[in-house]
Amino acid sequence: MKNDSTIYNLAAIMKKALLILFIAVFAFTACENEIMPKPEQLIKEKKMINMLVDVHLADAAYTQFRYDSVMLNSRTENFYYSVLDKYEVPDSVFEQSLVYYASFPKDFEKMYRKVMSQLSEIEQEHSGRKEELLKFEEEEN
Repeated sequence: MKNDSTIYNLAAIMKKALLILFIAVFAFTACENEIMPKPEQLIKEKKMINMLVDVHLADAAYTQFRYDSVMLNSRTENFYYSVLDKYEVPDSVFEQSLVYYASFPKDFEKMYRKVMSQLSEIEQEHSGRKEELLKFEEEEN
């Protein structure tokens, strides 16, 4: 776990990154030209998709358990840092990569569809409905 005095407030960084993301998407939807230079340490697309899935899962876990007595001392950024630690990616590299990918709205939308698809699969697996949905799909074909 990182020391509070040595880490950035990752929750604030994530909010800032998401704000930049939304601004970029809305401001540049018609533009396909390179908006910003490619970062030197750009996270590969597949890894970025997996990281975004894990960021959403971390956020959901924190939201669900934030009032649990065991979790009272946990902070939101600890959940986000656990994702960065898992992938061994500095927060600055994650933020730069997120902004870079978001500067290409059509491609980023495709990436985010993959994120949402993975999250949907995870939800189905944990809700016990995966087999039910697969059975339904087989009946339709």
